[in-house]
Amino acid sequence: MQETYIHSSSVVDDGAIIGSNVKIWHFCHLMPGSVIGNNCNIGQNVFIDNNVKIGNGVKVQNNVSIYNGVIIEDDVFLGPSMVFTNVLNPRSFIERKNEFKTTIIRKGASIGANVTIVCGLEIGEYALIGAGAVVTHDVPAYALMAGNPARQIGQVDTAGNTIK
Repeated sequence: MQETYIHSSSVVDDGAIIGSNVKIWHFCHLMPGSVIGNNCNIGQNVFIDNNVKIGNGVKVQNNVSIYNGVIIEDDVFLGPSMVFTNVLNPRSFIERKNEFKTTIIRKGASIGANVTIVCGLEIGEYALIGAGAVVTHDVPAYALMAGNPARQIGQVDTAGNTIK
């Protein structure tokens, strides 16, 4: 059996479910109801909210917040400081928890550093989102995306190599 490691500065609330061989580094917070699969690496300063599901083999780099409504399938890479949202029109003085949108990151997708993903979208299998992109629409499987707003500029194979 492989061991799970949780750094002493991290907080794992009762009710969070963590698979085997997971590494959780400095200053992370896992809320109750969050689920992390096997063989995942959670970088430092990561927040994982209630009702977040993370598959097997996922790598979450430093400074990522994964909010309620985000589903991450197996073998996904989330780059440093990338951002998820979960409400389309947030206001500090209006509670909109009943308006959370589901965002799905499909198997094998890679999201670059400082990418922003607007809520309610689906990122297709093995898609590759370039650093700094702002994703405002669904992304097809194997798409290579870049820019603000993100646009498809090519295609990649399963290994992430550009093919078109």
